[in-house]
Amino acid sequence: MAAPIPLGRDPSQTDRAVLGIRDMVLRGDFAAGDRLTELGLVEILGVSRTPIRAALQRLAQEGLLVASPSSGYLVRGFSEAEVFDAIELRGAIEGLAARMAAERGASPAMLRDMRECLARIDELLSGAAPGDEHLARYSALNSRFHELMLAASGSTTVAQAMQRVAATPFAAPNAFVQVQSRLPGSLKILGIAQAQHHEIVDAIEERSSARVEPLVREHARNARRNLELVLRHSDALGHLVGAPLIRRGGGA
Repeated sequence: MAAPIPLGRDPSQTDRAVLGIRDMVLRGDFAAGDRLTELGLVEILGVSRTPIRAALQRLAQEGLLVASPSSGYLVRGFSEAEVFDAIELRGAIEGLAARMAAERGASPAMLRDMRECLARIDELLSGAAPGDEHLARYSALNSRFHELMLAASGSTTVAQAMQRVAATPFAAPNAFVQVQSRLPGSLKILGIAQAQHHEIVDAIEERSSARVEPLVREHARNARRNLELVLRHSDALGHLVGAPLIRRGGGA
């Protein structure tokens, strides 16, 4: 594997290239198997080749692209099985983080922050109606809760591992939130997830490591069930970011 390209004096150009390429791929502007070249992307994004090269390498490390045998990078496709595996891996890492938080003991300030975050989600869901107006706020608060759960572990190693896994399409905690409103019983789905959040915090506070790890892994599996629902509902699938990259049928 080639050595990572240094970000140089203006890392914002690389960051802009990463965001731009990732957005185009997940929107379906490029199909799975399409070859991306530095020169072609320079014309589209309006940045020089060096940040484009660094961005392509970073997206390959995240797993969104693969190096082409000839030149450039190919957009990667994902089987249903690969997506499910990524979700399972995310649950394993978050479960480890929660177990470490319970074993080591989360600080009163951390527990207070987690409870306050959940109280805001409770308030949001109590007044939510079918539709998607509440989803942006829920997504932000849900991200906040999962960040706090990782921070409670006190492990930068676990946090870094989670960052790498969450960069994989469909593996992040909020991967399916944007299409929840198009699934039947969407508010019930969010309510179940929120009840699990409360159980997780209770177990961390009680320092019950044996209880909290399976709770978190089961919580992550909600994403798998949501994906299975999305795949059965064409309207929801049409609004899922990155859906064109999923190869149907579960083959590897």
